[in-house]
Amino acid sequence: MAQIIKAPLIGVLEIFPRIFEDQRGYFFESYREDWLQSEGVTHGWVQDNQSYSQKRTVRGLHFQKGEFAQAKLVRVIQGRVLDVVVDLRRDSPTFGEIYSTILDAQRNNLMYVPTGFAHGFSVLEDSVFAYKCSNYYHKESEGGILWNDPALAIDWQIDEPITSEKDAVWPTLEEFRSSEGGL
Repeated sequence: MAQIIKAPLIGVLEIFPRIFEDQRGYFFESYREDWLQSEGVTHGWVQDNQSYSQKRTVRGLHFQKGEFAQAKLVRVIQGRVLDVVVDLRRDSPTFGEIYSTILDAQRNNLMYVPTGFAHGFSVLEDSVFAYKCSNYYHKESEGGILWNDPALAIDWQIDEPITSEKDAVWPTLEEFRSSEGGL
């Protein structure tokens, strides 16, 4: 059975699968439905995504709104990233708080991100990133928080980040809170 660690933000889980190694290589179960069911997570997955990012890339902080909100199960297939979530649930006692962890291909750990969170990652070495989504991507429901919002003070652990134009213009957490209140 995998080791499951509950993050300080309610609903966020870090999962460490059991890895079997020998002289031939290794084997592990990268996903089992019963891991999440044991923590009360019962929705299904409808979309798998994969991306390649070069070292120093920052992607995020992204989310989907309303009926297209997505929970995600994320992991790194190759490389190493700093994975970051921000609680955007308007009624949450941890609204606006962040949690981060290193996901890497050596440990093969995963992070479960419930709906109501912005998600992003910084690439510490060239990486292939994979994630399952509980809902389909819907462009009109896409949202984000400025990745370098000074109020969040996220240490992305990289110098001179490479970002997209879109990620440079998302609102700050305070602007998001003022305009939308939360998810």
